[in-house]
Amino acid sequence: MNNWVRKTLFVLVSVLTFGLVTPTQLMDHIKAGNFIDLDAFESPSAENAYGQLNNFEEESEFNRDKFIEDLMKQAEIQSYQKFGTKIKPVIENEFKEIILPNIESALEEMAIQFPEEDLKNLTITEQPGAGQSEKIFNIKNQGTGKDVLRFHVRRDNPPQEGYWFNFHYHTYHDDFQNHHELGAIYWAKNTPPKWMS
Repeated sequence: MNNWVRKTLFVLVSVLTFGLVTPTQLMDHIKAGNFIDLDAFESPSAENAYGQLNNFEEESEFNRDKFIEDLMKQAEIQSYQKFGTKIKPVIENEFKEIILPNIESALEEMAIQFPEEDLKNLTITEQPGAGQSEKIFNIKNQGTGKDVLRFHVRRDNPPQEGYWFNFHYHTYHDDFQNHHELGAIYWAKNTPPKWMS
């Protein structure tokens, strides 16, 4: 789906649903001005109001497994976006069986190398490369602005073997020089379409 179509759809849905969903608890809290005027359902207990941890703080604790799970969901979405509507239906099953587990292993290996404070700063890039570009997504440190991992897919065409999609990644440890293999998926004898087509 084109980027402008997505943005237009988002704006349209936002405008159509404006005012349908309101944070009534917040509005009542603002109107009440103090805890006594709030009803019992909305009012925090006296203990919570004066210093104990609330649920939000407990839920905001960092969880490595949840972090990897969220990255994997984003990685899958970015990959399918890169494949586009012509390539995705052909290689989707093999990608899920062969490549995604290897991407997960690479992300888990990366997560072990970083302390929790640094791991919280890692994010996945938003836009895969189109056309002939190899880029699927990068893992980037928001604090430094530098890439940590780069996940790519290259089109290989060995003589008389047809086209293969070679999935691999690069790490910052060797200045992104070495290929770390994730697997390969056979396309066909004919030339595959461009990425994101």
